[in-house]
Amino acid sequence: MADFIFRANIAHYKDLLAAETDAQKVAVLRKLLAEEEAKYAEWRTKNPAPKKPE
Repeated sequence: MADFIFRANIAHYKDLLAAETDAQKVAVLRKLLAEEEAKYAEWRTKNPAPKKPE
């Protein structure tokens, strides 16, 4: 479930960045995106995807 939330947040920030033209808002969105990607990467290292049965 957390995996989905991280990916949804990252996609949302990317969508907002694609439409935003204000430089200050773009800077804030880039910071938020980078923070969310870092949290997701950290979460992935602590919670690796389950291996699929062969």
